[in-house]
Amino acid sequence: MSGERKLFSKEEIKQHNDGRSCWLIIHDKVYDVTEFLEEHPGGEEVLLELAGSDGSESFEDVGHSTDAREIMEKYLVGELKEEERVKKEPKKDGCQLM
Repeated sequence: MSGERKLFSKEEIKQHNDGRSCWLIIHDKVYDVTEFLEEHPGGEEVLLELAGSDGSESFEDVGHSTDAREIMEKYLVGELKEEERVKKEPKKDGCQLM
């Protein structure tokens, strides 16, 4: 994705929920994976099940490789609007300042 980033609402992304237009949110980035459906090593059903929604947790649960993360960049079409992103809690590492 070059130039200015395109921002999408969850409502817009939700419209792309089938094999004709399959979009996913992964870590607040929006991917159009329609052209990748037949190539996906886990089968297109996996992607279609999450079409139009946030697949971040499922993506991480599978443990995708560095190569997979690089490949997905060519399907990047934009980002989720800031106000619709899930706020992440800072990780607690057990250290406390005195």
